[in-house]
Amino acid sequence: MKFTVDRIDHVVLTCSDVDRTADWYERVLGMEREEFGAERRIALRFGAQKLNLHQAGRESGPQAAKPAPSALDICFVTALGTDFVVNHLQAQGVDIVEGPAPKIGALGAMRSVYCRDPDGNLVEISSYLEE
Repeated sequence: MKFTVDRIDHVVLTCSDVDRTADWYERVLGMEREEFGAERRIALRFGAQKLNLHQAGRESGPQAAKPAPSALDICFVTALGTDFVVNHLQAQGVDIVEGPAPKIGALGAMRSVYCRDPDGNLVEISSYLEE
């Protein structure tokens, strides 16, 4: 039997301020905050995945060799069109870096809108509904 990876379960995001980051992802991307573990760590759930948040300088081990805020580019897929995404981001006071623009994702053609989270991570929000 060949070893294969099925999916991503979670991604760890190093933050300069965990609460500010959690608030942004809840407000802007509709993720659900949860606490877990004895340390009461913060995670953000969406679909069947989550982001675990680490406070810069107080990361839970093991961690990346050089964990740092603003080191992530990540793409999220929405079931809504990019016009909705643009309107929502503008209503939330979030600056759009680029888009909507045609891109190629894991499943093929999509349209993407780019913005930045509070630490400056690049957040891509994409829709496969449009090409």
